[in-house]
Amino acid sequence: MRKEVQTREPRRLIVFTDLDGTLLNHGDYSWEAARPALEKTRELGIPLVICTSKTRPEVELLRAEIGAAGPFIVENGGGIFFPREYDDLHVGSSLVMDTYRCIPLGIPYARIRAFIEETAETFAITGFGDMTVEEVSRLTGLDARRASLARQREFSEPFILAREEDLHEIERLAHLKGLTITRGGRFYHCMGYGNDKGGSVKRVRDIFARHWRGGVTAIGFGDSPNDFPLLEAVDIPVLIPHDDGSYEGLDLPGLVHAPYPGSRGWNAAALSVIAGADGGIRDGQS
Repeated sequence: MRKEVQTREPRRLIVFTDLDGTLLNHGDYSWEAARPALEKTRELGIPLVICTSKTRPEVELLRAEIGAAGPFIVENGGGIFFPREYDDLHVGSSLVMDTYRCIPLGIPYARIRAFIEETAETFAITGFGDMTVEEVSRLTGLDARRASLARQREFSEPFILAREEDLHEIERLAHLKGLTITRGGRFYHCMGYGNDKGGSVKRVRDIFARHWRGGVTAIGFGDSPNDFPLLEAVDIPVLIPHDDGSYEGLDLPGLVHAPYPGSRGWNAAALSVIAGADGGIRDGQS
């Protein structure tokens, strides 16, 4: 009698990436140097999941520019958005928001703004909600259109401090309100306690793993401390250096150090990692 051979479905790749200082250059926000690797992910059908502190309108604009079609995570894990093209994925409990299914993981922006306003009565703290479009543009280097989109918050508030020594007390007060503070490349960010990039990355990864019977191998890219939970949640973490060539202090098994800052380093590391991840792994095409 002929024995039937069981074949195991190969694992598939998925890429999670931060934006500022990672896929986008820190100074000019350009992604052009990453074009070859972005085209490679599209060619292979590898989902590119943006995971950023930016707002949904900001990400929508960038996705259109770079041709990204995958789900995306905004405001440091505050919300996960699945475009209608991914309706075959079983995402669980979600809300219909415009043309997306959204998994809201953060708390409403109004609660965060109330904390910022209350804290500002004692400490010199200034959030995006306190700033004009012109002030956001000056601090970020964004043009007026993108600065306006950056103020359209749903789950978090970027802010600046006049006195760094006040941070510890502000963190303590935030925890009492069920909030947390994290540091990004340019600003501090106030958001719901337990709301970070890592939890949302794991959620998206699990959804794809259920859909792809062979499982998922996740690659993650980041450059700053608020990306550490993202990098800890993937199989192949890639750390992008700062413009001066230095790296944030992070010790993870298998951590890949990209050779250059920004989009150039993202491109080099992505092409290398994707090319090397072919032993028992295939692309994300169904």
